[in-house]
Amino acid sequence: MEKGSNYLKSPDLLPIGHGDRKVSTFGFVVIWVGMAVVLAAFAIGGDGIRHLPLGWVIIATILGSILIGIFMTIIGDIGVEHGLSFPVYMRAPFGTIGTHIPSLVRGVTASCWFGINTYFGSTAMNGILHALFGFDNWFICFIIFAAAQLINTALGIKAIERFADLAAPTIILISAWMYVSLSDKALEQGRDVWAWVESPVTGGAAFTAFMVVVMSNMGFWATLAADMPSLSRFFKAPKNERNWFKRNKAQIVGSVIAMPIVNTFMVIIGAVSYVAVMNYDPVVGLQEAASGFVLGILLLMIVFAQWSTNTSANVIPAATIFSNVGGPKVPFWAGVIIAGIVGIVVQPWNLFDVIIPALLIIGGILSAIVGILFTDYYLLRKRRVNVHELYEDHGQFKYMNGVNMAGMIAWVIGGLAAYWLSAYSFFVGFGVGAIVYYILAKYWYFNKYKQAEIEDPSDEKYLGITVGRDWQIDAGHEPVVVPDTTVDSQI
Repeated sequence: MEKGSNYLKSPDLLPIGHGDRKVSTFGFVVIWVGMAVVLAAFAIGGDGIRHLPLGWVIIATILGSILIGIFMTIIGDIGVEHGLSFPVYMRAPFGTIGTHIPSLVRGVTASCWFGINTYFGSTAMNGILHALFGFDNWFICFIIFAAAQLINTALGIKAIERFADLAAPTIILISAWMYVSLSDKALEQGRDVWAWVESPVTGGAAFTAFMVVVMSNMGFWATLAADMPSLSRFFKAPKNERNWFKRNKAQIVGSVIAMPIVNTFMVIIGAVSYVAVMNYDPVVGLQEAASGFVLGILLLMIVFAQWSTNTSANVIPAATIFSNVGGPKVPFWAGVIIAGIVGIVVQPWNLFDVIIPALLIIGGILSAIVGILFTDYYLLRKRRVNVHELYEDHGQFKYMNGVNMAGMIAWVIGGLAAYWLSAYSFFVGFGVGAIVYYILAKYWYFNKYKQAEIEDPSDEKYLGITVGRDWQIDAGHEPVVVPDTTVDSQI
């Protein structure tokens, strides 16, 4: 077997067949409830309420959440249709070697989020131990909490879904309790959470502030918008279903309906917390509003919330990417460990202070990738993918020394454009990246490096679950495709 083939055919990166997709629509909704309750999201509400009334912060958050949910669903069809993860499909628009650069950016970003969420969970854990035993060392709690999450993630996707089943009801309870308690505390200090604004702005400044909230919400989840195939490949979906909406039912219900509801509630709590105690860190807010046994229970729920978010939204995508870059010598569990190490080394306890500008920059960089993926998958290949070639070192996607220059150039231009117009970062990055890639790929690069599925857009050859096909890659040498005409219904 060729060394290159071994490298591209890591067992953890092979397509997921229909029979191995275990996450139902309801299961994904529950996962989203856990993922969307993340303390870092509170910063969006806390920052937004400084310049806008709560009502406008809510409208901006709903708009941004629904839009990013739509982008997630659109890109997630790659996983549903073909069972492919993000780093594997990225070989098409970036090349078998080029894929590693944007993939690593996404992997490191996810690892940083893992660190930030773990830090907040560890402060809550420290608060519990301090109240019960007088123990006060958040860093030891940080290390223990990080280790527990990494072990849980290494157990696999179903372990994550089971944990989310436990975390979801407790998360809902703590959210409702915090809103009521912090609203009352704000009123005691003469601040109406629906009317109070720290530094109100008007005119063009108000519109910019509104767009910053929209873009912050989109930037917050931009990593998952690009990387949704790594999760969606595990979703149950009906075979031989040509209706895009029916095929992506789990994604639509989870990302376009459930996530915006929960995410908006979290942003509201961050805003209310800032009004009440001038700090959008909910751990601080809880310690101001509760005490004793009740405080301990609520802090424990925060720990659960960070755990369920990290496993699904951060560690799995990062580990998949690191496994792809490292090849068979870096299995999924090793990728999990690498993600944990990166999340600790970046000192996440210092990152939270710059989270809003960071969200705008990160959102812009990743949105260009989302735009490139959209163009490559929908506009150029029209959802047809020569999947077996994605696993061949000297195949169709090697391009020039393993790099698709059209994708790399479009990514750089799109990312820079988004950086220059940071208040509109996601829209700018997506639009510029998509347009530049379309022009370069269609009229230059794909004329030089012919793409089989573009030259011969055959459903039977290049579609996946739509025609009842599970892609099967022979890790020994030549990949094979086994059509399957059995029809199952999505649960």
